[in-house]
Amino acid sequence: MTALSVNLNKIALIRNSRDTRSPDVPSHAQLCIDAGADGITVHPRPDQRHIRASDCRELAAMLTVEFNIEGNPFAGPRRSERAGVEDYPGFLPLVRETRPAQCTLVPDGDAQLTSDHGFDLHRDGERLAPLVEELKSLGTRVSLFMDPEPAQMALAAEVGADRIELYTESYARAFATGAEVDAMLARFRAAAEAAQAAGLGVNAGHDLNLENLPPFCAALPALLEVSIGHALTVDALRLGLAETVRAYQRALGKA
Repeated sequence: MTALSVNLNKIALIRNSRDTRSPDVPSHAQLCIDAGADGITVHPRPDQRHIRASDCRELAAMLTVEFNIEGNPFAGPRRSERAGVEDYPGFLPLVRETRPAQCTLVPDGDAQLTSDHGFDLHRDGERLAPLVEELKSLGTRVSLFMDPEPAQMALAAEVGADRIELYTESYARAFATGAEVDAMLARFRAAAEAAQAAGLGVNAGHDLNLENLPPFCAALPALLEVSIGHALTVDALRLGLAETVRAYQRALGKA
């Protein structure tokens, strides 16, 4: 059964619009856990636009479900420009300190509003390999954020990854317009099968929602995990957070 990891970035984004702890990130993580979430995901960026390093530390200390930290492994330390907000220590130092169960490596930068592409391992594989090895030595499972390109999956295994996370925006756009949905699902299915053939587990995320999630999971029956934040937070505005988590679990086929 596919696990649901709730991404709390947007909860932190709302908090950061004021000089306050409200909404409190750990408290909302607990709400998600109590409602049945299988994991919690955060994506701290160097500019700390939403999740901050301090959030990661607090979550690591209280979570009773799987903790997944996403981010660019090449992001170094940065001084905070906001009063009262600690400096960003760098992605790898933060992971070394918090020891998440899973670390999803993403090739994003400050100029991107959100993650918008996966790794090109022909270009990045060689410098990723020692970082993946170090993360695995910490006892952390490593997933690489990847476009649905079957030919890249064997390279992900060569780099040493345990899983890949398929970047699903192209599927979500196709589903929203009704254009070539079957062809898009076939592309993702081929990528997932190539990953499995290479010995990798398959996760997925980005723009998945209550409507497009069931057919995606049906097309990829071996899907291990989805991480969902933006759509889940939007749904929570009308349904409430706990009921939204339960709704996403039902969309994944759970009672």
